[in-house]
Amino acid sequence: MINEKVLGIILGGGQGSRLYPLTKDRSKPAVPIAGKYRLVDIPISNCINSDIKRMYVLTQFNSASLNRHIKNTYHFSFFSSAFVDVLAAEQTIKSDKWFQGTADAVRQSMQHFLANDFEYALILSGDQLYQMDFNDMIKKHEDSGAEISIATYPVEAKDATSFGLLKTNEENIITSFIEKPAAELLPDWTSDVGDEMKAQGRDYLASMGIYIFNRDLLIKLMSNPDTNDFGKEIIPQAIDKHKTFSYQYEGYWEDIGTIESFFEANLGLTDDVPQFNLYDEKGIYTRPRILPTSKIAGSILNKVVIGDGCLIHAEKIERSVIGIRSRIGKNSLISNTYMMGNDSYETLDEVSENNIDIMMGIGDRCYIHNCIVDKNCRIGDDVRINGGKHIKDVETDTYMVKDGIVVIKKDAIIPKGTNIG
Repeated sequence: MINEKVLGIILGGGQGSRLYPLTKDRSKPAVPIAGKYRLVDIPISNCINSDIKRMYVLTQFNSASLNRHIKNTYHFSFFSSAFVDVLAAEQTIKSDKWFQGTADAVRQSMQHFLANDFEYALILSGDQLYQMDFNDMIKKHEDSGAEISIATYPVEAKDATSFGLLKTNEENIITSFIEKPAAELLPDWTSDVGDEMKAQGRDYLASMGIYIFNRDLLIKLMSNPDTNDFGKEIIPQAIDKHKTFSYQYEGYWEDIGTIESFFEANLGLTDDVPQFNLYDEKGIYTRPRILPTSKIAGSILNKVVIGDGCLIHAEKIERSVIGIRSRIGKNSLISNTYMMGNDSYETLDEVSENNIDIMMGIGDRCYIHNCIVDKNCRIGDDVRINGGKHIKDVETDTYMVKDGIVVIKKDAIIPKGTNIG
């Protein structure tokens, strides 16, 4: 079944500098999460689970791996109108500029959207972790008679300055909006968020960057070339002129904007009852791979998520996510680590013929703590990586330390006996 009323538009984001070095060679939506998925799989899966199966993903930075992932993953029936298409920034007769912001990305792509019949445009971010039934939001949008709906999320004061905040009336119609307010302004922006949220100190309603626009209004708003961003310009200017509804969401939601939030969101999947549930009947979809089961020998595992096709001989792995095709050697200790895994296997013949001294994966007798290991890394024997707040932020050719988290860069080679931290 396809919801013919709704067209999904997923914003790939800009350069993703706060997620560097994970975004050095890939766009934010293409960053691997949870050992086998990509960030873009989250909004796409939420759409598919809500019967929204016509989607565009807008991107411009490092889009090759994202294009490849979407091409290899989202195939629908030849007899269906469903699709997931990537729209990269392109020069046209009307514009020779790259996307200047979220609204400008939508504006420059309008010709592609309007080739489809739809009543509502559902605009989503490509770098958030959550599970939402968009049908409920769409129904409440229709019932309220709104022209715009914004998904909102109660947040604490310490987070409020990082979001667009809003206030509503008793009918959940938005009456005022401010983008990333200064801390001294916060006392004027508390909202009635319900008893449970108040008890948690979450007194501020933040925009989740999830919007529904009526088709005609979107066309009208996009005709103004002077507005480039939804949060900074479109929404503040629209709420006084167009009925704008607040759809309050109180489930798990994480804006994956920094290395720290990315790291904690992944390790949170190892909790006994994780806030983000991958084991739901309506799960998260990704590229189907033909991989063998993982093989584990002589290892103690505690709170570990392990992807397919891994070869593990570690002494102990604790509170870690181990991605597909990972290899971990004997007597190694891994804790508080997200290992993204490998794109391929290395055979013993390849190792011998190419004189490979350090194989892909983690070698023998290693100690890895508080670390993100990007794809296809080679960590030699007897390497010690001890991340934590005691390490200062630094960047080298092979790794970067950010907020105490050691990030081993994609394809990096860490020589035998290296000590970090």
